[in-house]
Amino acid sequence: MRKIAAIALLISMGLVGPAMAKKDKPGPDWIPADQVTQKLKDAGYSSITELEADDGHWEGEGLKNGVKMEFHVDPKTGAITKEKPDKD
Repeated sequence: MRKIAAIALLISMGLVGPAMAKKDKPGPDWIPADQVTQKLKDAGYSSITELEADDGHWEGEGLKNGVKMEFHVDPKTGAITKEKPDKD
């Protein structure tokens, strides 16, 4: 019982979660990150501040029309599948 309580405490403190998290990797058939960045710039993004593989797609943040945005990009086509203002 003490072991479960200790793990729960560590998780609540944020010490175990990041260590246990597995970082996603782009698949072999995904377009490269530099091509994704270029497609985002072609779509009006002036800077890309974050871009990573996550849950089967490219995900990140950048500036579009002076607004900080979050986006998802199709890993095979480079099409933006979701974008919304970042509330952070």
